[in-house]
Amino acid sequence: MAAKNNLLSLALFLFGAVFCLVLPLSMVWPSGWSWHEGPPMASHYFIMIVGVYATLGVFLIRAARNPGAHRSLIWFTVWSSVVHAVIMAVQSVNDPMQMGHLYGDVPALLLVAIVLGYLMPRSTES
Repeated sequence: MAAKNNLLSLALFLFGAVFCLVLPLSMVWPSGWSWHEGPPMASHYFIMIVGVYATLGVFLIRAARNPGAHRSLIWFTVWSSVVHAVIMAVQSVNDPMQMGHLYGDVPALLLVAIVLGYLMPRSTES
């Protein structure tokens, strides 16, 4: 149980760091990480969503210290990642200009959901 909790803490820290890096990732690989055409800074919406993900990233990093005290945040991350990945996958299939998302943020979000969902304890004990 302690080993799984240590892995959960590591995963929270790493995924939190990646969420904080969405903007640089979109500059390196725009078709996989940016949700609009043109440079990342050209969209007010994109900058807003980057701010939301960076905030989530900071809180995931903080949750890594004591995952059991942050169950709701972790489950929010799991399920919001699944929802975002499914919506983005459907949009990617329906719009050829968005196909890069099937190789970028869709699998990344599903990885977050699968790893955190698997590592989360099923009881309220941590």
